[in-house]
Amino acid sequence: MDPGLIQLDQGSGGRAMHELIDSLFVSAFNNPLLAERNDSAVFEIRGGRLAMTTDSYVVDPIFFPGGNIGSLAVHGTVNDLAMRGAKPLYITAGFILEEGLDFGDLKKIVLSMAEAAREAGVQVIAGDTKVVPRGKADKLFINTSGIGIVPAGIDIGGQNARPGDLVLINGTIGDHGMAVLCKREGLAFENEIESDAAALNGLVDLMLASFAGIHVLRDPTRGGVATTLNEIAEQSGVGIRLFEEALPVREDVIGACEVLGLDPLYVANEGKVLAVVPARGADAVLSAMKSHPLGRASCLIGEIVSDDPGRVFLRTRIGGHRLVDMLRGEQLPRIC
Repeated sequence: MDPGLIQLDQGSGGRAMHELIDSLFVSAFNNPLLAERNDSAVFEIRGGRLAMTTDSYVVDPIFFPGGNIGSLAVHGTVNDLAMRGAKPLYITAGFILEEGLDFGDLKKIVLSMAEAAREAGVQVIAGDTKVVPRGKADKLFINTSGIGIVPAGIDIGGQNARPGDLVLINGTIGDHGMAVLCKREGLAFENEIESDAAALNGLVDLMLASFAGIHVLRDPTRGGVATTLNEIAEQSGVGIRLFEEALPVREDVIGACEVLGLDPLYVANEGKVLAVVPARGADAVLSAMKSHPLGRASCLIGEIVSDDPGRVFLRTRIGGHRLVDMLRGEQLPRIC
């Protein structure tokens, strides 16, 4: 890789992106909150705790089965706050529009953002709009920031996983990435694959009400479940074992991945939460997850171990183990 040129895989969510973040951004903006490397920063102000996050959305195409770039921007921002146990309150939205964008498309996207915000219980309170010449962007990009309140007694972060904890997920993996890719490439299967994009704050509220001692919550977006678990393993200095037979993947997603030569473990999700929970609270949390519409298919998929700190292994159906590394290269560009 030419060190003087930015490459696509440096935005993939995988190893190259993490190396870029660590070598440039974390170094340049060095501070304790940024060094935590969580989805949002939690900080104290006047006796309370706030969570704050920011994100940008460049998904192609801007409309896909199950959503569009606008609803995705709201869902993703809300979820980044919820992954710290915060109650999301407010969002800002900045729009970069390409000259020639169809106004009807823009209106659909903005109205879908408004609907998604209402459903998630947040308000879009500030924004900005820029228009660039035709050919200088691809239809539109959206940047968001979000802020929420972290209730007292909640301490959730990627650094908190401990040996003996169990790993839960609220449903099937790879749905969003495959929905976007199939739409982009014009691939048709017997059943249309829909994105799982959704706001997870309501689900997280139920989980925390059942057991406030959850250690880690993380939504496995770019880089998928595999990369997200590698992040947690590195942050906490623990090993993670996944159970192959327990991984929930839809048959149509498996089929699409086989056709395209992809591994569902590395495909993006936008409505899934990975929860690392002490064993004593796992049953209560799993029961709460299954009681929510977004968690009907929740299940146990792995465990935290003291062996092989910083690494993730998959226990195969035949009892072997294989290393599940962080994503390398760019598997699915512009997936969110």
